[in-house]
Parts: sequence; structure tokens; C-alpha cells
Amino acid sequence: MTSPYLVYLVDDETNLLELLKSYLINAGYQVKAFQSGAEVLPILDQEQPHLWVLDIMLPDIDGYELLRLIRKKSDVPIIFISARDQDMDKIIGLELGSDDYLAKPFLPRELVIRVQKLLQRTYEKGGQTVAAPQQFQDWVTIGPYTISEKGRLIKEGENPIELTTKEFDLITYLIRNQGQALHREQILLAIWGDDYIGSDRAVDDLVKRIRKKLPKFPLETVYGFGYRMTVT
Repeated sequence: MTSPYLVYLVDDETNLLELLKSYLINAGYQVKAFQSGAEVLPILDQEQPHLWVLDIMLPDIDGYELLRLIRKKSDVPIIFISARDQDMDKIIGLELGSDDYLAKPFLPRELVIRVQKLLQRTYEKGGQTVAAPQQFQDWVTIGPYTISEKGRLIKEGENPIELTTKEFDLITYLIRNQGQALHREQILLAIWGDDYIGSDRAVDDLVKRIRKKLPKFPLETVYGFGYRMTVT
């Protein structure tokens, strides 16, 4: 049975690329394969898969830069693969926003399992026990912005503001906790979940993106601790 999930696979080693593609297709996934960053760039503004598998060592644009470009567009899950200095690659990749890491050489079956678990964790939350979030009434007004949690929309006047999933999730989390100083670890747990592996710099990067897109949103830095949305 074919899975509804689309996986983008990027690796410049032709034999490995075809092998991994074959394993993923046999596991039921839809797969598009690319051998360079240059092949990927034209599609970044047109479409997004459900998951990326990126090799760090590419002949033109390296995986780090490609990850940065992808993260500007979405929070789609990403698995990094590399044969270089493993510890450093893992740390940099995770801090830039990747969700998992595989060091070469690895068994293709291991990649399939990682893909399966990451897709389930990201998109199939029905079987998990998740506390029901406190809802606020649609629409709410925060400064010049009107926000609908149910519609996952934010507007300034009549102009919609494009946000990634995690950017919107953090904004609604802040609204539910107005006036409270939220530690970075609290935010990581609420937005990324308890299985996130990486530093709390991800929170700072997310806040930076929100401030750029919504400069009038009342979000304060609590130095040495985290962030607080002022009561409106």
C-alpha cells in the first residue's frame, strides 16, 4: 500500500541515492531524489515534501545551507546524513533545525525506520496522549494583529502574515500564558515535544523569526531565563 507521505532525498552519491530511494519506495513512501542543491533550489518556493533526507556533503550548495533555506520556508522534518566529523556535524545540524541524524555508513533499513518514526511522531498524533490546550476565542486582537487559532491565521489589517507551523504554535502558546515568564525549556517542551534533541538556541531562533514577521507583537526577553508576552 502506498503511503500518502512524500520524501525528498538529496545525496550526490548515485549508487547510494538509488539504493535509499529503492528502500523507501519498497516501504511504501513516495520519493523524489536529487543529486545536488542546485536541483532543489527551484522547487523550494513551489512545493514541500512531508520529510527531507539531506546529505551534508553536496557538490555545490552544502546541506547546512540547504537546511537554512528550507527552514525559512517551513518546519517540515529533516534527517541529516554525513560521513564527516560526526559529532560536530550532528551538533550543527540539530542546532540549525534538523530533527534526526545518521552517520555514514548505515544500513538502508535504519534510514527507513528513522523516516517511519519521524513521520509518525510529526503527523500521526492521534494515538498519543496529549493534554488538551486551553482555547482562546477566535478572533483575538493583539496590538495591530488579529489571530485565529482555529483557522491558524494571523492578519495585520486585511493582510495575512505567512508563518511556519512552529512560529504559529509559539504565538498561541504565548497568548495562553500572557504575563508569565516562560523558560526556554518550557517552550522547547511545549513546541518541540519531550523527544527533541538539541539546544535551546532553537527557541531563540524561532523568536527572532517571529519578531521579524510581527515586529509589534508584545514579546519580551527575560534575560537569562526565557520570554514573556506582556498582558494586553
